[in-house]
Amino acid sequence: MEYLLNWKSLLSAKRLGSASHVPKSMARSQFQRDYDRIIFSSPFRRLQNKTQVFPLPGSIFVHNRLTHSLEVASVGRSLGNLLAVELEKRPEGERHDFFPEFGSIVSAACLAHDMGNPPFGHSGEKAISRYFSDGEGQSVRGMVNDHEWRDLTHFEGNANAFRVLTHRFNGRREGGFALTYATLASLVKYPYGSDAADEKKYKYGYFASERETFEELAREQELLRLAVAPERYCRHPLVYLVEAADDITYQIMDVEDAHKLKILSGTETQELLTAFWDSGSESDRSFFSMTREIFDTVIDANERVSYLRAMLINKLVNECVAAFLRHYAEIMNGQFHRSLVDSLEGASAAGMKRCRALSVERIYNHPSVIEVELAGYRILGALLNEFVGAALHPQSHYAQKLLALLPEQFRSNTGDQPYTRIQSVLDFVSGMTDLYALELYRNIHGMQISYQ
Repeated sequence: MEYLLNWKSLLSAKRLGSASHVPKSMARSQFQRDYDRIIFSSPFRRLQNKTQVFPLPGSIFVHNRLTHSLEVASVGRSLGNLLAVELEKRPEGERHDFFPEFGSIVSAACLAHDMGNPPFGHSGEKAISRYFSDGEGQSVRGMVNDHEWRDLTHFEGNANAFRVLTHRFNGRREGGFALTYATLASLVKYPYGSDAADEKKYKYGYFASERETFEELAREQELLRLAVAPERYCRHPLVYLVEAADDITYQIMDVEDAHKLKILSGTETQELLTAFWDSGSESDRSFFSMTREIFDTVIDANERVSYLRAMLINKLVNECVAAFLRHYAEIMNGQFHRSLVDSLEGASAAGMKRCRALSVERIYNHPSVIEVELAGYRILGALLNEFVGAALHPQSHYAQKLLALLPEQFRSNTGDQPYTRIQSVLDFVSGMTDLYALELYRNIHGMQISYQ
């Protein structure tokens, strides 16, 4: 069967900024090289000191952005490998040399998926957006065009991740990570800019500054423009696996962290995780039987939860691949417009719905989480106020001193357009760790002085 999207283009090993395909390595494939480039990079390492949901750990070690990204990459590899095996079995005889690389491509994209997220958890994006929409940043409205203003007032971590991986600082062609087209395309959950974003959800995949880069990517991958919205492209098929890996991981691991922090009791957590199996289903009875046997010997509550978490992730991986195959024709024709997790059926669909509802009620609105978010609003707003002002008006002695704090790669030229100067500041601030943002905030406001 012929589909509108074809794997030969979608699995391009050509690198962004390279004129030709790179020869295959004997030791590592080009997609495995992508993974290595990301994991050895400074922006990736900084994720270890960025909040995922809960405050950075004290005596109880909960997830940060780095441990979350590593786990998402692990789940993504499983999803990619399983899908490749299943596609090889298909009777149509569709084959591609790079099918066995699905796991490498998806895991590399998963590894990078949060690299654009600012410090202080999920509120970091909102804090940056709020500075421009409601704070001192409103003063720059007349300096930028409508698309650029939407980028600023709806700052998006997904778009910033694409920028981190592809941006060429100061116009240099050799900038960015020079990843393969396949890995980059697998990262873009929202293949359109803020000018085409939904007014309610307001998610998008690239800033105005990276539009040309994404369109180059779309041409190479032969991604389709949507008939109902020509300013949007269809997703690369492997995006669905990257999204599923993230959805599965954060939803389940947030529950496990909440249990460790005693926000959820052992009984609540076990009921929440076992709800993904149907006690009346013959196929699920073996799970309940095995669980009872294990719980008779495993007394530790955390170990019980870890066991259920492992079983559940395995179950959801298999069911998400099954959902991909059920909707294969729609996906390969650019007509599938929801996530694989939202396509789950039966007990898993009900379990995910219950898990999400409880997370919003008990986890994401827990006082410890809200306190970090509120601190993020104050700290990021203050830093932006200082550095954006200095970037746009660098003449004063004070502004020059502030700009001297920016690493060379984040310094813009005085002749740059206002949007470019503002983005240089956002590159700097969004890349900060939580602790560095707090330390810099205190230093420049005279709350502390760091003596060497």
